[in-house]
Amino acid sequence: MSLRSIRNLLAAVLIVAPMLALPAAQAQIGVALSINIAPPVLPVYEQPPLPASGYIWTPGYWSYGEAGYFWVPGVWVQPPSAGLLWTPGYWGYEGGVYAWHAGYWGPHVGFYGGVNYGFGYGGVGFAGGEWRGGVFAYNRAVANFGTVRVTNVYEDRVVVERNTVVNVEHVSFNGGAGIHGHASAVEMEAARDRHFEATRDQVEHVNFAARDRAQLASVNQGRPAMMASANVGAYRTVAQAHVHSQPISGADRSVGRNYNPNTREANQDQRISNGLRSGEMTSGEAARAERRQARIDRQVHDDRMANGGKLTEQERRQINSEQNAASRQIYDEKHNANTVKPNEVNDREANQQHRTANGLRSGRMTSGEAARTNENQARVAQQVHDERTANGGALSTQQRQQANREENKNSTQIYNEKQNNNKMKPARERQR
Repeated sequence: MSLRSIRNLLAAVLIVAPMLALPAAQAQIGVALSINIAPPVLPVYEQPPLPASGYIWTPGYWSYGEAGYFWVPGVWVQPPSAGLLWTPGYWGYEGGVYAWHAGYWGPHVGFYGGVNYGFGYGGVGFAGGEWRGGVFAYNRAVANFGTVRVTNVYEDRVVVERNTVVNVEHVSFNGGAGIHGHASAVEMEAARDRHFEATRDQVEHVNFAARDRAQLASVNQGRPAMMASANVGAYRTVAQAHVHSQPISGADRSVGRNYNPNTREANQDQRISNGLRSGEMTSGEAARAERRQARIDRQVHDDRMANGGKLTEQERRQINSEQNAASRQIYDEKHNANTVKPNEVNDREANQQHRTANGLRSGRMTSGEAARTNENQARVAQQVHDERTANGGALSTQQRQQANREENKNSTQIYNEKQNNNKMKPARERQR
């Protein structure tokens, strides 16, 4: 963690501590924490059954503590009073840092970054239920009732579909390379409502997760031991057992603070994606950059394979030097006189680079897999460049169709690489 991050963390503690002592009605929306490391992707899990009528689902999320990111399990909780709904917190990339916007209770659900947390929190509003005459009614299209008999039930699948933000990559933050969502007029109005802070049970739930080593991203590689719980008490029992059997050590804190899902490799792929999308990079320039990234990815993969999955200090320095050269190349390509009007073909290329970046960032793609996808993308980009050069800067309908078929193949490859069982803790090479 940088000195700037430490200062931000200390400032957040000073801000949050007195806030918890305020009367509930005074709880306000605000940034509670900001760091310079992106949160991991959201894990996929099942919602546990409703413990009893009257409970409301609150989704799981990545929080940040003295040992880095840790997962707070999704949990059913009782609201502070009838008529209140939960607006989940979210991470937003703002001003070069990732800022945490804490969740709150209110009469309406506000903006939570467009992050699709699932189970009714599809990115916009809450489709899991609603208050009717002082009684909470559940949407059976969302809620898992288990064996609990619930009479206040309705079914509305349309509201679920209408308020779902498609998030195939399970990105957990808004802005930057994450979700590009903005608050609607309704959500901005909800921000002006009277808000109530998290309940005592919710605060206790977070505190236990922070002390549970199995929930640390650096330990579980983005796949927490406990992803969700039926109630706060059920998780408390599990967390206490973990705290006594394997407490978080000083070494865990050091590793956790340095655990960085946002790798240098991913950043370079994202910069190529941005260049293609904006028109600052032509397909030919992208092909050169992609070939270079493929070579670096392959080198990282081979070095790791030879050293039991790790890089030596000398290898890290060598990779960093090569990434510096690649970074300069990307910069030069984006700032020379060669530009192209943004177009559908380049957008497709940009999307593939963005998906590779997210795969590396989350650890769902290894460097070897990223090398293959970059090699394939370089071939397609070079083909597009050559055909445009031969045709006065344009592609024929047949050539566009062929490029689209090639991109479909690459898209399938990227999907398969990210869904197989090859996982890699993201490297800790220095970031640009």
